[in-house]
Amino acid sequence: MALRPRRTAVPRSMGTSASADSKAEAVAELMLEVAQCFFRIRAVGQKSGLIAGWGGGTFGFVRSLALLGPLTVPQIARMRPTSRQRMQRLADELAAEGIVEFIDNPKHRRSKLLRLTPKGDTRYREMNARLLSIASTLGAAVSEPDVRNTTEVVRQLSDDVKARL
Repeated sequence: MALRPRRTAVPRSMGTSASADSKAEAVAELMLEVAQCFFRIRAVGQKSGLIAGWGGGTFGFVRSLALLGPLTVPQIARMRPTSRQRMQRLADELAAEGIVEFIDNPKHRRSKLLRLTPKGDTRYREMNARLLSIASTLGAAVSEPDVRNTTEVVRQLSDDVKARL
């Protein structure tokens, strides 16, 4: 079993209060834990087919269309910290598989909309069931309220980071 430090080695800044430094250390530790957890989740996602082998978020892409309806590639890219080109590559891959289809966009002549095909809707439901199956085996020692609170904290931090980009 690997030795895992529980606190980050964040140096205390001169002139700041101990409580501010303590909170900064706590936020820094959370950031590092979330990053480490992300890479592990991505590996599980790739193994289970929720994430394409080259790193594209297949499930997230398809989920956006399932929940929001038809979207353009640039709209999908803006929802994620990634480039339009990367999302175009994933869109083309999913279209080739018959998961999504490009349709005319009444608001824009050149930027087509993407929507799920019936096959794509079925695939989304299968991937969602797979995700819930994986999720049901994780976090046995953590209560549901703690998971929901953690989700909200991470969401708030994510929104704060997004505002800085």
